[in-house]
Amino acid sequence: MLTVHHLRLSQSERIVWLCEELGIEYDLKLYNRRTDNRLAPDEYKALHPMGIAPVITDGDFVLGESGAIIDWIIATYGDRGLVPAKDHPDFADHLFYYHWANATFMTNGMMALVAQFMGATELPPFVADRVQKGWAIVEKRLGEADYFGGSQLTTADIMMGFQLTTSRAMSGMSIDHLPNLKAYLQRIGARPAYQRAMAKAEPGMPPKLD
Repeated sequence: MLTVHHLRLSQSERIVWLCEELGIEYDLKLYNRRTDNRLAPDEYKALHPMGIAPVITDGDFVLGESGAIIDWIIATYGDRGLVPAKDHPDFADHLFYYHWANATFMTNGMMALVAQFMGATELPPFVADRVQKGWAIVEKRLGEADYFGGSQLTTADIMMGFQLTTSRAMSGMSIDHLPNLKAYLQRIGARPAYQRAMAKAEPGMPPKLD
């Protein structure tokens, strides 16, 4: 049986959402962060050599990394329309945002976080520029299409979701100046699969959709 190991307030919520969208059977194991440093507990770190979320197991099989896990689940259980075919007009956009989510957009946020941890009162100019450009790309894209992958929800949206919602809830960032993003998050929040996923992954914590 596929087991999704979800570290609370982490990227592993993506995998819970994916499983709910696909309608597949899976076990969900929740792990709370440590109270002293907010990092993963030792039992979570022991699951995979990197010691970070997300992680899935299936018997003796263990896999980490959001994109790798999503690709493996899709290859194993089918995509249920969440991945456009190569000849679909949305295919290239889907590919871009699927990979941009962690390779660039999430990295921008992590650089900003590291700068703050190191005591910076202002972000280094190149970091601030990358962060601003990233959010501008998000707003522009969602003015062009209903979803990052195009006309329908794809795994690109599942990859993008954490940084737009839970991560933003932790940072306190406002999106009042991003109306396209606000409308998009209302569409995501209306999805039954997303509602089920977040109720399971973060019980008692309403998703950050505004």
